[in-house]
Amino acid sequence: MAYAFSGVSADEPGWAVLTEATAAYRTAFGDRLVAACALGSLAHGGFAPTVSDVDLALVLDGRSPDDQATIDRVRQNLCARGGALHQRLSVFWSSLAALRENRDDGRFPAIDRLDLAENVKILHGEDITAKLPRPDRAQLLKESARFALAKLATDRVVGAFHQPAMLLDALVPLTRVVLLPVRFLHTTATGRLAATDEAVDRYLADPQPVAAELIRTTMRWRHGDPVNTARATALLNARLIPLYLHYIDSQLAELRKAGSDLAADFLAWRERLDSSE
Repeated sequence: MAYAFSGVSADEPGWAVLTEATAAYRTAFGDRLVAACALGSLAHGGFAPTVSDVDLALVLDGRSPDDQATIDRVRQNLCARGGALHQRLSVFWSSLAALRENRDDGRFPAIDRLDLAENVKILHGEDITAKLPRPDRAQLLKESARFALAKLATDRVVGAFHQPAMLLDALVPLTRVVLLPVRFLHTTATGRLAATDEAVDRYLADPQPVAAELIRTTMRWRHGDPVNTARATALLNARLIPLYLHYIDSQLAELRKAGSDLAADFLAWRERLDSSE
């Protein structure tokens, strides 16, 4: 079974990449491909052509030792002959059995399994959503925390937080660095995955949101406004670390409540961010 979608014009290049990628993976996996699905902002709204990933989910009928290599090879071929959006193709994959058991045996973190269960758009194959359990808040909290530590607590990123002009070289990582904690806070509070716009609206509805002007400005960058280097550097210098300290403190409270050993890693991360240069 296949479905066609017609979104707003800004989404159309992203859908075109997904259509091309789905055809390539159908050729690569044949009958083993149970379903190919759109995830992320193309599926649940808020796609920004200049910065958003093009998220594709592949559900296989089982696991083979060569699956990751096949997925990487097909993606590399697509990127080699495509444009900027092809470079942002992000492929999530797992066996149907693992998804039914609410676990990851390929590349399918809890937050993306939730997206698959709640917001999926089927591009090829069968609609599997009725068969899938939803990850609970504890899973979402812990996996989001692990992701944040792996991607945002490295020496390189912490160093850039203390010298944020380093972040201005590329728009995509800049917007992600500012907006990821807002999305994580939303998921922790609600147990839901939201579009970036929805998560930001909820965050800014707080009576005293930390780094509100930085977040509003980043959203304008995300939707196409040019980045003024001087203004951006001033905002990042003043508000990026306070935003992350707020996020870390919020997650620390939840991780401690859950008895997670990740709380110690978050505390160490906080100390590195809060130290003087």
